[in-house]
Formats: sequence, C-alpha cells, structure tokens
Amino acid sequence: MVRLPYLTALTTLFSYGLLFAFGQLRDFFRRILDARKPSNLKVRCPCLSPAWDLRICLACRSVSRRSLLLISSQGYAPICLGLEDFYTRRLYLRIQDCFGRPIASAPDAWFDVVERYSNDSNKTLHRTSKTSKCLNLGSYNYLGFAAADEYCTPRVIESLKKYSASTCSVRVDGGNTKLHIELEELVAKFVGKPAAILFGMGYVTNSAIIPAVIGKGGLIISDSLNHNSIVNGARGSGATVRVFQHNNPAHLEDVLREQIAGGQPRTHRPWKKIIVIVEGIYSMEGELCKLPEIISVCKKYKEIIHHLKRTCPAHIYATSMSPPAVQQVISAIKEPRNLLKFERTAIFSVQSFKKWGFEVLGDNDSPVMPIMLYNPAKIPAFSRECLRQNVAVVTVAFPATPLLLARARICISASHSREDLIKGLEVISKVGDLVGIKYFPVEQEKTTDVKKLKKIE
Repeated sequence: MVRLPYLTALTTLFSYGLLFAFGQLRDFFRRILDARKPSNLKVRCPCLSPAWDLRICLACRSVSRRSLLLISSQGYAPICLGLEDFYTRRLYLRIQDCFGRPIASAPDAWFDVVERYSNDSNKTLHRTSKTSKCLNLGSYNYLGFAAADEYCTPRVIESLKKYSASTCSVRVDGGNTKLHIELEELVAKFVGKPAAILFGMGYVTNSAIIPAVIGKGGLIISDSLNHNSIVNGARGSGATVRVFQHNNPAHLEDVLREQIAGGQPRTHRPWKKIIVIVEGIYSMEGELCKLPEIISVCKKYKEIIHHLKRTCPAHIYATSMSPPAVQQVISAIKEPRNLLKFERTAIFSVQSFKKWGFEVLGDNDSPVMPIMLYNPAKIPAFSRECLRQNVAVVTVAFPATPLLLARARICISASHSREDLIKGLEVISKVGDLVGIKYFPVEQEKTTDVKKLKKIE
C-alpha cells in the first residue's frame, strides 16, 4: 500500500501542472510561427463531402468543431495528434535517455551500458563506441543464469550443436523435440502437477491461454493490478470480466458471492465457468500473491493441459521454443545452488531500504523492490545520477504507473555478490540524499545494515 504524503502529492501535481502549462505554451507559439508555412493537413467533415470550408460543411451543414477531421493532402489521417503526442513531445522526450538504454554484454551482475548523446534536446539519441561497466539492478535475472554458467552453458552449447538454434516448425508438426517433452515433465514434477505445457513467451502464455480455456458465458475475476497480457487475454476470450481489489481476498469473496448469486447478465443463468486470475509476483509493486487465501486448487489439471494442446493457438501455430533455450531452463531447474544463494541474498533488501528512509513497496522476500520517486523531475535525476556512479536502475512512470506514483524498480539476482549489493545500497542511499527521495525518517540502525551484510556468509 502506497503511503503518499500530502505534501509530496501536492508538489508532484504542481510539477506536472507546470510541465503541462509550459508545454501548451510552447505549442501555442509554435502554431503561430508555423501558421504561414504550407501544411499538408486539411479540415474535413466526417461526411467526407468535398464541399467544405473552415467553419461549416456545405453539404451536411455541420458546424461542430469536434466533428471535423484533420486529413492530410494524401488522404491519410495524421499519425501524431492529441494528448498522446503532446505527452511524448513535451514530457517523455525530455527524459528519453533514462529509458531503453542499450547494453553490450550479457545481463549479468555487471554489464556494459552503451553511452549515448543527443544534439537536439533528447529528440534523437546517438550511440557511441564507449561503454560503462555498471552494476545491474534492473534485469529480471533472479536466479543468475543469464550469463555464462559452469553448469548450464556447456549443456546449452551441446544442445545447440545437436538441435540447432530453432526447430523452424510448430509443436504439432516437426517442432517437438525430446528436450521439449523433458522440460514439460520436469516443470510438472517441480510444481507438483500431473502435466505442463511449454510456451516461449510469457505475454503469449496469458493472452493465448485465457481465450482457450474460457469463452462466452464464463466469468473471469481478475486482480486489479494484473499484467496487460492477462487483461488482453480476458478481453479476447469473450467472457464477462470482473475485477477485485489488489491482493484482497476479502473483496474477492464479496465479488464471487455477488456474481454467483446474480448469474449471467440479463438471463441470470448460472455461469458456465468461473476463473480467478492472479499473478505470482506483481513486478510493479514487488508483492507476492496471497495464493493460499485467494484460489482453490483445480483438480483437473491433466484435462486442462490436454485441452490446451489441442486448442491453444500459441501451441498449434507458433514456432516451438528454441532447443538451446529449453536446455537452459532444464539445466537451471536441475541446478539448485543459485536458488539457495538467491534466498540468502534477498533477506536484507526491502527492510534495509526502508531503514534508510526510502518509501519501498513489496514484500520482504520479493526480488523486486520499487522505490517511490513521485515527482517527475526526480525520475531523470535519480536515473542519471545512479548511472553516473555506475549503477544501472530502471525507472517507471506514467502511463505504466499512475501519474503520481513514478518509481525506480530495483531487481536483485543470485549472481550479485555481497560486495555488489553493498555498493548498490551505498550508491542508492547517496543518490537518494542528493535527489531528495527519502520521504521518511532514517532509522538510527541504518549504519549497521552494511556491517551486518558483510558478516553474512
């Protein structure tokens, strides 16, 4: 739960108001300066009559300015128009260098970030041949298998020689290898279920599976902060969608009771199927799902998996997962050392940041720690200053988050050493003081956190 201080909310709204006002002022003067320049945009009524002038359609006599369309001289609608274009030009481009930073190495504990520069106020960014070696606190490399590994890498190379980089076929044709079958059996055993199905992309997993297991006449009850892939899958299914408050089992029970009692809209017939959809970990909030309190375990996993293999488009039509990638997953599951190392690494993180005065979301054992920034000016300031001190972090702002809730998302990995994590804590604390994002009093024990961390073996 975000504890947004009143003064912080007020200053953040004031900052966005200033950006919007000055952006509109700049656009106003730009329109004045461009008024005399030739334009390829014309005003036309939606009736598409060629008889029109600036204020009134001579065919349908429409005088509503809202009904007029801007149409280019070639007959196409303009690509850039409206508030989305305004947000991109006047807000996003100002801090574009904080996003999409290219890297020139594997996303290990440390990686090489390509340096960029701009000669036109961030409208375009140009890559250089220089790189900066930075501590990686932004990748979803939780278990540390993204770089070369003494256990996984030799097996992956061997599978590449044997199976090549791709099967060039779908699973139901010629793309089903022994590795794919082995991984599905291994995953099913790992989670304690009778069967599993393998997809090569997480977004497709959600957006393609949901329409395959539920349709019209069904009910989907979704967490309010579920990922966009779940939202799109639910919408594409044709089922009725209801939302419950984030990670709130009590509200979920209320929604279930109400929907079961009311039945389908208009007919009030019983629902053909009801599915509750949640995430395991919410990456924007760093919170773990309260799974035991939210859903009951389905007793027909085997039948569901067989149904998906017959009907799911992502399984039938998509090229099967690359065999070396499958081998990498198999090796990672069979190698438990990084998992144990990650559990030891994650113990201190959230509490340490909170003791240092940061507003941090998420659970104590979560590998994702969102540090709240709030103010739009602090987004680029925090990101650039961390990069200057060789720590790479990910900042997230609107529209990925609510307007007032911009944040930096810190991700730790089993590949991080104690020294790496100590450096990360020290740099983030120093930058936090410089930028002014320590919104709460600093606990007196903060100086002992790093010492305790050094003692952990």
